[in-house]
Amino acid sequence: MTSLTQMACEVLTCADGREKTALSHAHAARWREMRAQGAGREAVGRGAPPDRPARPALPELVDPRDVLRRKPGSPEGRIAMLHAVAHIELNAVDLHWDMVARFGHLDFPPGFHDDWVQAADEESKHFNLICDCLEAMGSHYGALPAHAGMWRAAEDTKDDIMGRLAVVPMVLEARGLDVTPGMIEIFRRSGAKDAVAALEIIYGEEVTHVAYGSKWFHFLCGRENLDPTPTFHTLVRRYFHGALKPPFNTEKRADAGLPPDFYWPLAERADR
Repeated sequence: MTSLTQMACEVLTCADGREKTALSHAHAARWREMRAQGAGREAVGRGAPPDRPARPALPELVDPRDVLRRKPGSPEGRIAMLHAVAHIELNAVDLHWDMVARFGHLDFPPGFHDDWVQAADEESKHFNLICDCLEAMGSHYGALPAHAGMWRAAEDTKDDIMGRLAVVPMVLEARGLDVTPGMIEIFRRSGAKDAVAALEIIYGEEVTHVAYGSKWFHFLCGRENLDPTPTFHTLVRRYFHGALKPPFNTEKRADAGLPPDFYWPLAERADR
């Protein structure tokens, strides 16, 4: 029987975005079948994920400072914005499968793996929705350069599950809750109904992904008798390179289990 961590590694070593997400969907469905048949901790196995996931030849990955900026109100700007979202979503697919593969040996209830498989499955859907929008606009994923630093959080936290939970879902994905409403409004003003619909799906489901991070972070803090708030602050300062940037979507962050005392003290560093 193929273990869950083996399935995760198969996704991570697939380079093409559409093929990766198809494999992701298939393995997520297979895991749900296994769970329905009574599979538990023994079916997770132990993985040997690559340090970096396989990637297509394009897009060209460049330093964040070299990513071309375009006015968001122009057609070119909207394409660039969607291209950046597609890149984020493809990285998110790998980040969630890497969570499963890299930390499969740790003592978690099966629900931990259920959550991250579900998140990876949804990120795969998000990538394809945005790729469909790009193609309808006469572009495609890979047509523009993309951010080269997105895997850094995974590399920095490869040996620290609490650091991974703090930085990836609770900082990076939470940032999506802050900025996505503004993107939706840009596409709504331009009459791009398909893009609006895709971004609204992403916006709703990302709240749950952030909530998964918060849930399992608090689970570990409880098991280790740690105070979650200062522990979160310590880990973010250790692993996240930069300050958290307001304005914050306080309503959606609260829905995801992130109270203001988690993130505002980290934003104050930028103010000072």
